[in-house]
Amino acid sequence: MIRIKNEKQIEGIRKSCRMLSAMYRELIPLVKPGVETIEIDRWVYNWIKRAGGKPAFLGVGTKKNPYPASICISINNEVIHGIPSKRKIAAGDLVSLDCGITLDGYVSDQAITLEAGKVSPEAHKLSTVTRECLYAGIRFARSGNRLLQISRAVYDHATASGYGVVNQFCGHGVGLALHEDPQVSNVPKGANPRLSPGMVLAIEPMINAGKGEVEILNDGWTVVTVDKKLSAHWEHTIALLPDHTELLTEPVCGEDEQIIPGQ
Repeated sequence: MIRIKNEKQIEGIRKSCRMLSAMYRELIPLVKPGVETIEIDRWVYNWIKRAGGKPAFLGVGTKKNPYPASICISINNEVIHGIPSKRKIAAGDLVSLDCGITLDGYVSDQAITLEAGKVSPEAHKLSTVTRECLYAGIRFARSGNRLLQISRAVYDHATASGYGVVNQFCGHGVGLALHEDPQVSNVPKGANPRLSPGMVLAIEPMINAGKGEVEILNDGWTVVTVDKKLSAHWEHTIALLPDHTELLTEPVCGEDEQIIPGQ
């Protein structure tokens, strides 16, 4: 069931999203070669707690295998859900960060992909196109449109560049819980409800340099490309309003060059 949010709920989600984007702005300069990913996770946990929020990802999943960190850090061929560890970021790595905050019961979700030092032209292009896919989808996220118009925009832009689109994982409703209906696929398939005011969505293209197929490692979380080629991940939380669409999470690293809905 799709949960339609009222003005008070959207304002609560907005505050959570603004906090998350503020956290990213401070975090970005710390993500660099030589840093252990577990250090980044500790920093994120402490920042969120000091700000008065709760890490939305910490402990999600099953009782037998809860996610053990506050932020997902996925490097190179890791698509999503990478677990922080003593692994050090290396020069040339493509580093995808995915995080959420729960603030007064309201949940935010945002992902970015960073370049550690000088990356290959292939890596830079992949991240750039993936970010473009995100905004291509957002442009169709308007009241009165259909859900799969978002999916089609993401898919068409990615495949036009020769990239693979992950279809085993997708975006989702968000705000009152971390994962809500509807699923927002990056491939035009499945249910196609009409978009309505009050819907809050996390749109998150996961685009691969090679094929779209992925698999989960033995840790039960880390998703990697089957062909071991690079992957990138960008995500915003948005709210559909009667006359426009609002980015609830904010651009934090150059995205403002894109066309922002509602402006």
